[in-house]
Amino acid sequence: MPKQLSYEDFVEKFKPKKTTDDCYTPPTIYEIIKNWACQEYGIDPDKIVRPFYPGGDYEEFDYPPGAVVLDNPPFSILAQICEWYLQRGIPFFLFAPSLTCLSQRRIATKINHIICDCSIVYDNGAVVQTSFVTSFGGDIVAQTEPTLTRLVNAEAARLRREAVHELPKYTYPAHIATAAMLQKYSKYGVELKIHRADCEMISVLDAQRPAGKTIFGGGLLLSDSAAAERAAAERAAAERAAAEVWELSPREREMVEYINRRGRVSTLDT
Repeated sequence: MPKQLSYEDFVEKFKPKKTTDDCYTPPTIYEIIKNWACQEYGIDPDKIVRPFYPGGDYEEFDYPPGAVVLDNPPFSILAQICEWYLQRGIPFFLFAPSLTCLSQRRIATKINHIICDCSIVYDNGAVVQTSFVTSFGGDIVAQTEPTLTRLVNAEAARLRREAVHELPKYTYPAHIATAAMLQKYSKYGVELKIHRADCEMISVLDAQRPAGKTIFGGGLLLSDSAAAERAAAERAAAERAAAEVWELSPREREMVEYINRRGRVSTLDT
């Protein structure tokens, strides 16, 4: 062992490193997702396989007859994986990053995209907004799934509470300003200046004392005029936080009309 390395450094060199693809799923969250998929699509839990594990090779994995893949694959090659399973007729239900879920152009209309708002903290520390892609769902290409979202997020929140002590969140009157509030206004480009003559430092409200609570990080007690400005800043920040709505171009509207006509023809044929 080189003299300049400590024992801990030497040992660390041989530990497997987790990359961004190594999103190991918390077991309880996986079970919730598995149970939902089995109930929704009639999957036999005994047929489920998980070929994506450290050092594993999904192409060399021994898939038994009737196997269903329900796993969290490397997101960087998700399209390749889906295409491989489709070509071989192996049914699958796979985790996918929500925001790029629909970007697999070659197979986008051949699979079902279950778009959720599941915020999962994986074992490598990555926090990923997670959805799912699957060969189940018939002719459905994309859908929302509020129930699965709710179930996963409830368990994710429980796991976070176990891992760390969450700071309580309060709603304060307009006459109170905190650093967290001003930070939010800066984020959304809202200007606010609080002058010395219009404030006093405060660490706790009288209403908080019986519960033994305080204003986290301290705050400012504002004059009526400063409170009005703070309230206006809060409204402006809320408005700017609203997501920008992207409109369809004339070309895309024509595509929509084509899809509409195709759907009407398909209905008449049946």
